Amino acid sequence: MADLLEVRGLKVELPTPSGWVHPVNEVSLRIAAGESLGIVGESGSGKTMMALALMGLLPVGARVSGEAVLTGDARMSSRASAAGGAGRAHANAAGTNRNSANTNLTGLNQRGWRDVRGREIAMVFQEPMTALNPVMRIGAQVEEAIRAHDSRLESSEVRRRMLEVLQRAAVPEPETRAEQFPHQLSGGLRQRAMIAMALAGGPRLLIADEPTTALDVTVQKQILDLLDRLRRELQLGLLFITHDLGVVAQVADRVAVMYAGRIVEQGPVREVLLAPRHPYTQGLLAASPTLERGKLRPIPGTVPQLTALPPGCAFEPRCSMRIAECVLAVPDLRITSLASRDHAARCILV
Repeated sequence: MADLLEVRGLKVELPTPSGWVHPVNEVSLRIAAGESLGIVGESGSGKTMMALALMGLLPVGARVSGEAVLTGDARMSSRASAAGGAGRAHANAAGTNRNSANTNLTGLNQRGWRDVRGREIAMVFQEPMTALNPVMRIGAQVEEAIRAHDSRLESSEVRRRMLEVLQRAAVPEPETRAEQFPHQLSGGLRQRAMIAMALAGGPRLLIADEPTTALDVTVQKQILDLLDRLRRELQLGLLFITHDLGVVAQVADRVAVMYAGRIVEQGPVREVLLAPRHPYTQGLLAASPTLERGKLRPIPGTVPQLTALPPGCAFEPRCSMRIAECVLAVPDLRITSLASRDHAARCILV
């Protein structure tokens, strides 16, 4: 399966009073059309900053280096056929701005980002109540997203597409919900409205930044099922960011574990969760809630400040398996076994 997005050595630098820091440091990953990649890690590990770099939404003054190559949309017609309805209309609407050339996202200017953001890559943000405009009706916000990608559409066509995309995002009674304000919707419906806005431009890659945060477990399952269904129907690449390993097990084909701005382990989700090789991944699994009383073992310490990273392995101060060599240099990602060359960990003990 050809890669939809290939990230190689992505680095994000931010200016601070203490100097430049690297919230994303030499990150490399890939994701194919129709594939789901889970990004896991504690708060402060660089997950959201990496997603913002892929969306061109970094803070003012940020510097980006490395490559994030988005392949050309040579298969647009087959995607539109598979999507049907809204997907076909969106693909046709944006077709004049799409071609088969590859795009390096790290080299785009603002005009280039306007052609990519929403049309090629879209993002579902973590908290819909703050992401949605509280004084605009839901339908008007979705229509605004549609017009942003095709200003020539007539009002009747915009409204038809708005209702169609709300229905695709499993919003019940879309005509009624379109006339409501965000505060009149439940958390689950607000998140579905966010997903509808993300789908409005017919993107090929969808980034979901902890979309089930603060939702109860039943609604969480519905949102996860919805994203999985959309991924399969529209052949979307899904980059799913979370701190919950249980969620990753439900939605991801592969998983990348981040710590202090770097990927410390990656591979097929079943292999990583059943046989983790990095001590940090092992610690995350041990700290995950289970039905067994007394089995919760938190990782000692906290994620280090980006201005005071250890000289070697960033996890070394918290690692129960550390040895003297851990402080000498940052380890490379190493293949964990010849039997599974897709599974790698950034640890000298591998």
